[in-house]
Amino acid sequence: MEDKATVGNVNLIQYDEEAISDFLKRRNLAKVNASSAPVHPRRTVYTRFIKRGLDFLVSFPAFVILLPFNIIFGICTFFDVGRPIFYKQTRIGKDEKPFTIVKFRNMNNNTDQDGKLLPARERVTKFGFFMRSHSLDELLNFWSVLKGDMSIIGPRPLPAFFYDRMSDRHRMRSAVRPGLECPRVINVEGELYQKQFENDVWYVENVSFRTDIKMIFLLVKMTFATKARTSAAGGIYFVGYDDSGRAIYKDLAIEKYGREMETERKA
Repeated sequence: MEDKATVGNVNLIQYDEEAISDFLKRRNLAKVNASSAPVHPRRTVYTRFIKRGLDFLVSFPAFVILLPFNIIFGICTFFDVGRPIFYKQTRIGKDEKPFTIVKFRNMNNNTDQDGKLLPARERVTKFGFFMRSHSLDELLNFWSVLKGDMSIIGPRPLPAFFYDRMSDRHRMRSAVRPGLECPRVINVEGELYQKQFENDVWYVENVSFRTDIKMIFLLVKMTFATKARTSAAGGIYFVGYDDSGRAIYKDLAIEKYGREMETERKA
């Protein structure tokens, strides 16, 4: 809460994400839960049995074939950022059960003059950017699919703290196993996370073999795209909901509620 942010002509304290999240939960979350439509997960023979079998049949040969490449990436990561070469984080899986996801590290630990870590986007190395832009840092996730923590297709696994900020409707994205990706197939108004969460909920209610095949083709197309994932690198993290019930990120929350947060802080 040290840096200044300007909204209009007023200088405001730029709250950290946790402070903004707490404010939005107090202000909007109950209203969002009361007005959100319920989610009805689809339960079929495919979702209960076949989907997991197909995940195993795909992930096992993929893991074996990609193992030599992952060894090379591991060596390159060691010379790029040193030890440890793996980044581990607790993510939320099916039925909100936590699991540990493992990726290759792509950021260094450079700090500013005060000894604080630089923003994530400033710590991503050139090799790390290459890995991200080609989704190569995701290849280790086939091990999570093989273990049963993830699926080939499904909502991307998110950190546990996201779920503390989510509405009851959007928490239902965990009714299925998280996946390598859940390509967007519906058009939704709103910012990045609103579109993602609503697409995830749509998937939960419409999962089928046909849907998964369609999304696998979209996933292959995304994998070969050269555009890097920028949400995490840019520090655009979901913090809560606005008055209309749309998921928003930090900067947008400050723009919408900066004066109100500052007034509350001074009260």
